[in-house]
Amino acid sequence: MGEHRNTSQELGDFLRTRRAALTPQESGVATYGSPRRVPGLRREEVALLAGVSVNYYTRIEQGESHQMSHSVLESIANALQLDPDERVHLARLARPTQIVRRRTGPERVRESVLALAESTSEQATIIVGRRMDLLGGNRLGFALLGLAPDQRPNMAKMMFLDPAMRDLLVHWESEARKAASYLRMASSDQPDDRLLAELIGELSIKSTEFTRIWAAHPVSECLHSVREYNHPVVGHLTLNEETLRLPDDPGQRLIFHGAEPGTSSAERLRLLDSLLA
Repeated sequence: MGEHRNTSQELGDFLRTRRAALTPQESGVATYGSPRRVPGLRREEVALLAGVSVNYYTRIEQGESHQMSHSVLESIANALQLDPDERVHLARLARPTQIVRRRTGPERVRESVLALAESTSEQATIIVGRRMDLLGGNRLGFALLGLAPDQRPNMAKMMFLDPAMRDLLVHWESEARKAASYLRMASSDQPDDRLLAELIGELSIKSTEFTRIWAAHPVSECLHSVREYNHPVVGHLTLNEETLRLPDDPGQRLIFHGAEPGTSSAERLRLLDSLLA
């Protein structure tokens, strides 16, 4: 029962943040009468767009209604203009009984995956677990993060609690939002993961930035992007990040960071590797 109440509250909070972020102009809702107190949509406007009663939608936001039909989920997602990741998140929150439970203890990474990561030489490679624990990588991957090869920190803790990350990442705010977005999706995927809940709780207590970003309910699972670094040894790096999910180990990801051939970033990445040798 406690888990259901928590999931229902998460569902209501998520819907409220998305409703508040969508203006009447963006959704095509006509506005009449007195000035609006808030820029976002009202509950009755979302209900109208979704084709459900105001009473029913209000009950959903208040955590009093769950197990919505697929058609209602789709209608609400369309009304709020949710992106694909947000739709997955909404479905998980709305149907918690359909979540496939997984083992929630410490993670292990397969030796063959470790060998694959360590065999790459031209790209900085790391292996990250479902709770954003660093599970392994090659020497260049550790060096890119300013870590020794035997260190295994939690990447979310590094992002929000280690001041060095603010210096390392050129666009720290957007990267921090990505980290919180991933944790939000992970928490809806496995709501009974005690260690994940403890991680989120610790970040909420120790980082005001995490609390601020988390309150906005960001949701995304970015599998490719471009990251910029101010590396303390080799200087500015612009790297393409590509993420491969490991289907046999749900939540684990193999992440590659490489530079465009012929660029100064490629030269500096090679320089960093040569310094390690």
